[in-house]
Amino acid sequence: MSAAELERRYRRLLAVHPWEHRRTYEEEMIAVLLADARPGQTRPGFRDAVDLVGAGLRARLRVGARGFTEPAWADAAAVTGLLTALILLAVAAKDLAERLVPNPDVLPYFQPIGADALDWLRVAGWLVVAVAALIGFRPAAAGLAWAGVVAWAVLVGPGLVDQPGYVVGTLPQAALAVVTAATLTVPAAPRRAVAVLGARRLVVLALAPLGVAAVLELSRLGGASTDLVGPVPVYVFYGLLEARSPTLLWLLVAAFATAVLAIPVSLATLASPVRSRILVALSPLAMLAMVMDGMGTWPGSVVPLLPQEVALLVLAPAATFLGGAVLIRRREETRRLVALGRAADRER
Repeated sequence: MSAAELERRYRRLLAVHPWEHRRTYEEEMIAVLLADARPGQTRPGFRDAVDLVGAGLRARLRVGARGFTEPAWADAAAVTGLLTALILLAVAAKDLAERLVPNPDVLPYFQPIGADALDWLRVAGWLVVAVAALIGFRPAAAGLAWAGVVAWAVLVGPGLVDQPGYVVGTLPQAALAVVTAATLTVPAAPRRAVAVLGARRLVVLALAPLGVAAVLELSRLGGASTDLVGPVPVYVFYGLLEARSPTLLWLLVAAFATAVLAIPVSLATLASPVRSRILVALSPLAMLAMVMDGMGTWPGSVVPLLPQEVALLVLAPAATFLGGAVLIRRREETRRLVALGRAADRER
């Protein structure tokens, strides 16, 4: 009875190992463990338990890491890295335009001082990353993207102590940079994004982020509520877009909606395995937005963040990605087993 109880408990510990590993080695490992057990032993020793669990977790990590080199993950990473680099380029270009072209509705002493070297460097840096990813220099693109992440951590990160609101406000761009760097680090064939997207989708994904930035800038410059003759009426769309006439406002809304929807519509036409992995790769950004919205902080806030808030900002997006990756793996494994079962039934 003690041997059966010990075997059952060893099998519970071996359940940590991947299924493929257990199928090949489980019986052999059980035989060795039982042979080394003391007479009358009913529970695994502490060292054996730690060794089995540790080996199982390491094996699962190796299997998971190999999974990200699958063709579908490589294709999704290539597309995601290029897309997020283009979005960051559009954001940097919009910020540069705001500094170069004054807002006509703001008093001169409230205007931005002007563009500095860092503003130009952001535009140039993300342009180089996007072009390098496009033409196939993925290691160079990944290195520059990681340099951008490090620059944010060095220049902005320390402000978390005395300017937490400002730092949290920059987190979406920092998260985009991390996603860009991570996806460009995944091994993939040169110019794989171009091959997966095709010319038409590539043009849409390249122009859509710039189109969104252009519409927002037109709204900023064309929605001034004062001019040389005094106040003028301004029409506003949910605080996002504004214009001096309803017609112009609705034209801006239509252009904005077209540019925004062009991205998901283009991605929706990709193959299902690639499309689902792109969604998983981008899911941390959505989770980060939800966490930030729930926190209710604002750019000028100096209220220190609680440790659990900082942990939530970091861990929630990471857990979202890992959960999505696990769900994809389980769904595809289930489909594969179902297909094998149906094939076996047909052969009978």
